[in-house]
Amino acid sequence: MNPDARPPMNPPFPADNRAPSQAPLAQSTKRPELRASDSVLVELLRKNGKTGVGELASSLRVTATAVRQRLERLMREGIVAREVVVNSVDGGASVARRRGRPAHVYALTEKGERTGGDNFRDLAVVLWSEIRRVESPEVRRGLLSRVGTAMAGLYGDQVADGTLNERLDQVVGLFRERQITCGVEYSTEPDGSQLAILTSHVCPYPEIAALDRGICASERLMLQDLLGARVSLASCRLDGFDCCRFAIPVNAEAGRAEDGEAAGEP
Repeated sequence: MNPDARPPMNPPFPADNRAPSQAPLAQSTKRPELRASDSVLVELLRKNGKTGVGELASSLRVTATAVRQRLERLMREGIVAREVVVNSVDGGASVARRRGRPAHVYALTEKGERTGGDNFRDLAVVLWSEIRRVESPEVRRGLLSRVGTAMAGLYGDQVADGTLNERLDQVVGLFRERQITCGVEYSTEPDGSQLAILTSHVCPYPEIAALDRGICASERLMLQDLLGARVSLASCRLDGFDCCRFAIPVNAEAGRAEDGEAAGEP
């Protein structure tokens, strides 16, 4: 990459908690959000499995047209899938097929299954509390490093090979998919080198960060793995700043920090 070439500017987003417009990403780990009316339909499919429009309309006490509209919306969002039934009776999973009209049943996709209740936040806080109990600094640093690597593994297939700027744009997309308001800016240092500043206005792990800022180190290591470049935490909300900023040298060689830096405090 030509160090004299200034990358295009991506304006940061306002420092509020509103999520920017989101584009769906493959294999997203973000938990889908549903309308209240859609949630009832989804719970019926979760309970009953493959179900036809007639049975859904009867259970919901709405018209078949209303059910189809909800199903079409949920299919566009990848939450529900439709299957053709060869032999069935009108109304449900066994719906008698009329001549010339294939019958359909509907079921939740893998993404749809993730709309159910979860206690991952509570579990994460408990697990992190146990990490804090580890007395050996060396073991604890190793755990932080492994957590960062594992976090990167969740999103690695969504960050394609390319220039650092391209990978940064993809990482920003991942953050936005997680409803984290963020943006990237570029600056030129006095020595002529360039820095990319990834700014996050929302902490992804507020409960954990309140207990132990070691999660910031793991987040930084995750970014290093995803970007293939060194990342440093330039400012942190825990230090009184209004946002967290990660600095990435644009012309730095790919690779992670040395072990002592990588597993230390952010």
